[in-house]
Amino acid sequence: MPKPRELRRRIRAVQNTRKITKTMEMVATSRLKRAQDRLEAARPYARALAETIGRLLTPELVEQHPLLRQPQARRRAAVLLLTSNRGLAGAFNTNLIREARALIDRLRGEGLEVELHVVGKKGVNFFRFRGEPMATARVDIGDRPTPDDAIGLADPLIEAYGRGDVDAVYVVQAHLKSLLATPPQTRPILPVSPPEGGAVPREYLLEPDARAILDRLLPLYVRNQIFLALVETAAAEQAARRIAMKNATDNADELLRLLVRTYNRARQAQITQEIAEIVGGAAALD
Repeated sequence: MPKPRELRRRIRAVQNTRKITKTMEMVATSRLKRAQDRLEAARPYARALAETIGRLLTPELVEQHPLLRQPQARRRAAVLLLTSNRGLAGAFNTNLIREARALIDRLRGEGLEVELHVVGKKGVNFFRFRGEPMATARVDIGDRPTPDDAIGLADPLIEAYGRGDVDAVYVVQAHLKSLLATPPQTRPILPVSPPEGGAVPREYLLEPDARAILDRLLPLYVRNQIFLALVETAAAEQAARRIAMKNATDNADELLRLLVRTYNRARQAQITQEIAEIVGGAAALD
């Protein structure tokens, strides 16, 4: 059995660790609430934008517009992976990287060249360690992404797709399914998919025409989808970190109970031994 002094030292170490994990849990909870508010604030604009595009679409425009047209033969695809800059979030980044690797392997298995774009230190460091070439490696986007961050990621992809340099663009992000579940998710961004059930017919006259309006709205739509992915991934990161730190705090509590119980037993055995030695010494004097 360990000595009481050693047990006291371990108890103090676990108590200090518990203070850190509890504080990080509270910080993550506060940041999660703000991230959820930003996500909810961004969704109405995205829904309105998608609805407007759906009302403007016609079968002719779907075939003519470069961001809507399906390529006849796919040769090259771009994958945008969104990870975090910090750890201590459980398997959050590991799951995102695993999802991206599975997507890359599937695309290469179909005979496509893959152009990799990575956001976040965790993803950048992983693929840099593996020697995987990256067209983009962004580590300057924090847990409060801005529309300018989304524009910086979206515009090169839009231009590459418009030129025909890439035939598909995918985003690997975290999906905030609930506060307890943040699974990775792969979403195609380009070409832009028409609304399910076909295009909604127009019932009004437009000035300028629908093609000119779509020329402005479709790039906005792609930028907004990437912005939503950034915001949702940031919120999911805080949810995952909150869960990880809560589990660490609960484990520290359980370990503390075990160590205190062990310490009490060791102290009791030490006191019993001292009493026995005193009684034995007194009996020897008699």
